[in-house]
Amino acid sequence: MRSRYAAFAKGVEDYLFTTWHPRTRPLDVTVDREMAWTGLAISDVVAGSEGDQHGEVEFTARYIHAGRPGAMHERSRFERRAGRWFYVDRI
Repeated sequence: MRSRYAAFAKGVEDYLFTTWHPRTRPLDVTVDREMAWTGLAISDVVAGSEGDQHGEVEFTARYIHAGRPGAMHERSRFERRAGRWFYVDRI
């Protein structure tokens, strides 16, 4: 989760695409270059440790867009494939 947040913050679209589960990812991933991400707070984690195949992360990501602060709150599902974690979708 933290690595995907960092990729959004730095605009690394390729990383976001390759860490999105193939079953649910869009054809391409475009980052809004005018969005300035300012912080990430993880509020809950369910599973997702080394022995798990599925996990959930609840978080709030703060940003500034068009000069105005905002926040995105989401609970996301992740799935391990071939030893790597992939974002599946939000709940």
